Formats: sequence, C-alpha cells, structure tokens
Amino acid sequence: MASDADDFRPLEMLAARLRERIRTEGPLSVAAFMGEALFDPMAGFYATKDPLGAANDFITAPEISQMFGELLGLWTAEVWGQMGAPAPVQLIELGPGTGRMMSDMLRAGRAMPGFLEACDVTLVEASPALKMVQGETLSRAPVPVRWAKQLEAAAKGPCVIVSNEFLDCLPIRQAVRVDGRWRERVVGLDPENPARFAFGLGPVLSEADIETLPDALRTASDGTLVELRPGDGPLVEAVAARLHAAPGYALFIDYGSDSPEFGDTLQAICKHEKIDPLDQPGGADLTAWAAFDRLGALAREAGLDVYGAPGQGAFLTGLGIEQRAAALARTVGEAGRGRLMRQLERLTGADEMGDLFKVMAFASPGLSPPPGLDRLKG
Repeated sequence: MASDADDFRPLEMLAARLRERIRTEGPLSVAAFMGEALFDPMAGFYATKDPLGAANDFITAPEISQMFGELLGLWTAEVWGQMGAPAPVQLIELGPGTGRMMSDMLRAGRAMPGFLEACDVTLVEASPALKMVQGETLSRAPVPVRWAKQLEAAAKGPCVIVSNEFLDCLPIRQAVRVDGRWRERVVGLDPENPARFAFGLGPVLSEADIETLPDALRTASDGTLVELRPGDGPLVEAVAARLHAAPGYALFIDYGSDSPEFGDTLQAICKHEKIDPLDQPGGADLTAWAAFDRLGALAREAGLDVYGAPGQGAFLTGLGIEQRAAALARTVGEAGRGRLMRQLERLTGADEMGDLFKVMAFASPGLSPPPGLDRLKG
C-alpha cells in the first residue's frame, strides 16, 4: 500500500498549482512564473535544494577557485580602509550560495590589520536549504555571522555589500513588439497539450512600463523582444538607503550587458545543461542577464557614485589574480599547477567568464574610487 510520502511529489504539485492558477486567473507574467518556480516554499528551486557545485546544477566562480573569494576579500578590506576603517562594519553578502565566497573573503581579510575584528557578517538568503549549507561552511568563521531574509533587515551602520550571481536570479518581465505596440509576454498553457506550459502574448504595456525601457529600445521593429527587470529598482533603493545613511560600498558581479540590448536571455539550467525554461518549474534554475546600464542609471538617479562595468577578467587581473595564481602554484605539484591555470582561464578568459561577467560598484557620495574600477561615464 502506498504511503502519503510516496504520493508527495513537490515538483508535480507545483506544476499542477501553476496550471490551476493559469486556468482560474489567466496567463502569468514571466516574472510571476519565475517567482513561483524559484521560491515556492514547498518546491521552489532555491527554497528546497543546494544547486551549487560540480555534481549539482551549476557552478559559480567561488566554487571554481579560492582565488575569486580571496581577491574580493582583499578588495573589501581595502574599501573598508578607504571608509576610515569604521568599527563595527557590516559585511553583507546577497545570495551567498554555499558560503564559500565569504569563507575565502574572511581568510584573505586577515591580511588587513583590524579588519576582521571590525566585521559583522550578514548573509541575505531566501533558501532554507542553502542557509544550512552556509552554516556548515562558516561554522568556524572568525567573525559573527547572521542571516537575514532581505537587505533591509541587516544591522545598520557602515557597510560593504557584495554579491556574485545575485542579479541574474531577480525575476524579469518580457515584452514583444506587435503592430507597433509593446505587449507583455506571458506564460499560459499549450492549447494542443494543456499539461505543458507555453509562451503567449498578453496585454499592452503601460506607459509607465515603456518609460523604463532605454530610449534606444522603445521604437524597435515588430517581432523584437525586450526584457524589463522590476526587481532592480527596489534593490537599488534599498542599497541607496543604506549608503546614504552611513558610508559604504556595494559590489555586484554577474553575467549581463553594459549597454541596451534586445533579445531573450531567460534560461534554465539543470545539472549543468540548458533546458526549456518552462519544462521543469522548481527543478531548474531560471536566470536572465543583468542589465548593468539600467542598474547604473538607477543608482545615479538615487544619488550614488557608480563605478564600472569592466569584464570580470579585467577586474580580477587588475586586482592581481595572476600573481595570486603564481604564488599558489609554487605550493603545489605539477598537477596542481595545471589545475590552477585552468581555474585562472575559467575566471578570466574572454571565451569563458572573463567578458560575459561584468563588475559594478556603488559608493556613498564622496568616498574614494574602489580598487579596480573606474567612474562610470555618462
């Protein structure tokens, strides 16, 4: 006789709930579909599993090499000094993954006298599963570590905010140009197979939505697809509130574009393979390119100083990753040196993560420029 546990299939139940919602409420925006697929408390991708690492769904820069987190740790300690070395300083990470990056950052931070003694760490994390992994990774951290569900809940005061592959997880909306008007791209049910999800066209965008598009994209030809990022505004507002209330910096590293672009960047990754974004809600990571041009514009409108956005390769090279790799290579055998060189290429190579990933920083007005980044032009 089957038990209740045998009948509990969270992904199937999530798909069923989404289908029923579409039947009763109508098609969903891409943002609503992403939000349910990623954060549903019973079956959402981030809410229920640890997707990081070579054996899971995808691998991020901190998991590729310790050098990534170490250099960010030195960067953080340097900007802390530029702020006047306040104590305490809140070191806040958005979307901290397994906690590996923060662990590497804190190890490298020992090089700056007084830095670790001043640090309080807050990890902003929505996933209970990842929170458990982070707790294990940082169980011996040399500083206090706390968790918060949102940035606004982190302790007040001078801060350095860091994030890697956080922006790409914010839900997006999409719109398609049809007969000279922008219409929302929505997720409904396939009329030929109602068990499957399918993209369709929804209502015409409001004038307020159209005004969020860069000028260069507003009058595109029919058939053009653009993406709107409704989560960017609230994020910048939250960061700006902190950086105006007390001195601080915020660093964002993610894959994306630094200029307005057309096209569909929504993708789903499951076990390191790309799949249809609508096929496995809750079973695959849904992400989209960050729009650094839009992010920088919002930050400047909020009164922040903005720096960037070079490729990750140029940024890490400027911070000394080649020298760090050479130093590590002297401590390992031939096989280890080969592995280090592969890691270096993965992080900085133009055909790997070096150009696709961009780096941007915000700063409280009047602070010195952060290492490795120039003032954003325009």
